[in-house]
Amino acid sequence: MDRRSAVMGLALLGLAALGAAVAQQTPAPPAAASAGPIVKAGTTQKLTPHVYAISDNSVPGVPNVGFVVGSKATLVIDTGMGAPNGKIVLAEAQKLSATNKLYLVTTHVHPEHDLGAQAFPASTTMIRANAQVKEITEEGFRTADMFRGRSEINKQLLEGAEFRKADATFDTTYDLDLGGVKVKLFMLGPGHTQADTVTFVEGDNVLFSGDLAMKGMPAFASSKSSAKQWLVALDKMDALKPKVLVPSHGPIGDASYIATYRTYITRIQARAAALKREGKSVDDAVTAITAELKPDYDTSRAAAAIRTAYNEAQ
Repeated sequence: MDRRSAVMGLALLGLAALGAAVAQQTPAPPAAASAGPIVKAGTTQKLTPHVYAISDNSVPGVPNVGFVVGSKATLVIDTGMGAPNGKIVLAEAQKLSATNKLYLVTTHVHPEHDLGAQAFPASTTMIRANAQVKEITEEGFRTADMFRGRSEINKQLLEGAEFRKADATFDTTYDLDLGGVKVKLFMLGPGHTQADTVTFVEGDNVLFSGDLAMKGMPAFASSKSSAKQWLVALDKMDALKPKVLVPSHGPIGDASYIATYRTYITRIQARAAALKREGKSVDDAVTAITAELKPDYDTSRAAAAIRTAYNEAQ
């Protein structure tokens, strides 16, 4: 080997060694980071002077995450699934205001909305409706276990997940002053779940509606879901006259989501009641009403809505 070849060989060995050293110093991404239900860091968008959101980008198992920032405190709405997502959400909140006191509320207790709360510091004030506390006591990890069974990634994300204990509770409404911006929480379930909780930002006129009003059709996910109460919830949300509506999932929109849900549920209610009076069974009602809805709606979630309305009909 001539002198030039030897020098080049040593240089290549040096570069290889440097690359290996850099690789050893760079932390490996979490097992679930390359795919799956991960809140996307660094994508927080400003919606109004005090309100920010991270879009779910229509990824299943990821929520739209909200932040309301005042001069003294920040309210975080929903956490993502498990501690890895909770850490991402916490970091985004701290970017918005590193010194603010933190409050945390969840739209409902399904794992992608609630079970990242453990990642937040002990100084965070967790606010829950009493109905939410009751639902956690009654249901435990039934839904979380179902999510764990869907994929290995979900199982990893929910490893060691626990429901965070409430630091403050309320029955129907809760007022919060973050410093220059006031927020009102409402417990409006049972609808999607037993204890659906929505957040309205006064002045900014932004409503975080949970699963009670979205682009996708309603999911009656609880045995205690009520079509009648869902309509009451829609009326209460509509009375707030929101200009921006941030749902649990899917694109950010406006009050038209509320109107669409009202039309859909009212239509199902009326037809279910009529078929019940005619002596049709609940299964007959599901078949008939689903067929009637198909030209106008995605009917993948219709069966539960129809059964709920049928059972409530007099």
